[in-house]
Amino acid sequence: MNYWLLKTEPETFSWDRLEIEITSMWEGVRNYQARNNLRGMRKGDTAFFYHSGKIPGIIGLVEIIKEFYPDPTAKDGDWSVVDVRLLRKLKRIVTLQEIKNIPALQEMYLIRNSRLSVQPVKKEEYNEILELESNQ
Repeated sequence: MNYWLLKTEPETFSWDRLEIEITSMWEGVRNYQARNNLRGMRKGDTAFFYHSGKIPGIIGLVEIIKEFYPDPTAKDGDWSVVDVRLLRKLKRIVTLQEIKNIPALQEMYLIRNSRLSVQPVKKEEYNEILELESNQ
């Protein structure tokens, strides 16, 4: 299993919306590196659902339920989507500021390349963030 982080603006696609839909197509990615990361996802992989915006942070977990296929919203270019399913909301939002303060997470893509909307996450980073979820 691989781990990922999917970033979205809450005004564009929110966790609240996913809680209603349960499953959704992750579309609209228009960056080649992010697109290639989508293409690396496999059915059963887990991804953090990350809200950017006022208080950026990880809000929940989703599962990849359908591997990449052509993005039906793309008017031109070779773009891809995956389908995701809601797994669970975190006990609390793990903020970007918290993540930046953890020495073990300093090499995370989220810190090094914060603008990338689809990022790989190492297993150790994934586990560290889940530990943070329980810390108040």
